[in-house]
Amino acid sequence: MYSRFAIVTRYLKYFLTASNGKGHGVHSPFVFEFITQVLNDNRFFYAFLPIEDLRTNLLADTNQLTIETSDIKPPAGNIKKLDINKITRSSGSSRKTGQLLFRIVNYYSPDSILVLENSLGIDTAYLAAANTSLQLTTIQQDKTIAAMAMKHFQMLELNNINMLVGDYDQALARVIKINPKIGLVYIHVNTDYISTMKYFNQLLSSIQPDSILIFHNIHSSRDMEKAWEEIKTNQIVTLTIDLFYMGIVLFRNENKVKQDFSIRF
Repeated sequence: MYSRFAIVTRYLKYFLTASNGKGHGVHSPFVFEFITQVLNDNRFFYAFLPIEDLRTNLLADTNQLTIETSDIKPPAGNIKKLDINKITRSSGSSRKTGQLLFRIVNYYSPDSILVLENSLGIDTAYLAAANTSLQLTTIQQDKTIAAMAMKHFQMLELNNINMLVGDYDQALARVIKINPKIGLVYIHVNTDYISTMKYFNQLLSSIQPDSILIFHNIHSSRDMEKAWEEIKTNQIVTLTIDLFYMGIVLFRNENKVKQDFSIRF
């Protein structure tokens, strides 16, 4: 992981070089629509309140969980006690990011959602709340975190979430075998090059023209930046959007020439 100073430096570079967040000068119709209709949609949806109330409670919770096989903090595989507020702070996305995930699902209406997550379920809740008639599958590696996340989904009355607990690689292979067509996938696990590329390559066999892949924290480490650059060059990828804290990968047929955008968010 990069130091806080290194991340701030990278963010400043991103902010100074990225396209403005209003859509001016963006010549891709899809990206212009994304900016104006999704990125800059300032509506406050009713589903946001209970999720943010949950986040507030978790950030104030100093109780500990015994973590056995989590990638939240190294070394993975060791039994470790972690404060709930620290897990929430270190592994969860911001309110701004969570609400963008909600708007992406709300606007594009993917026919399936898959989440690889290592946190207490806030991002998954945002994705599931955007379309409660759609079944969402989330994969968690640590059983203790998974159990607590499931309690949160029940509290939020999100009954459209199917939880799988176990090794990410194996569980992802099972999901792809059962549901070979990908709608939207949110990858919010690990920060290393090998794992990120492994998940990406596993998913490629199920990609459709309207599939959306979202990678969390693409600038959090040298490994993640390396993986992001390699994903951008993949032949099947036609469009990418760099929002600094997340990277969106698309495969749309109308993009005859590969385009990479960096948009202020």
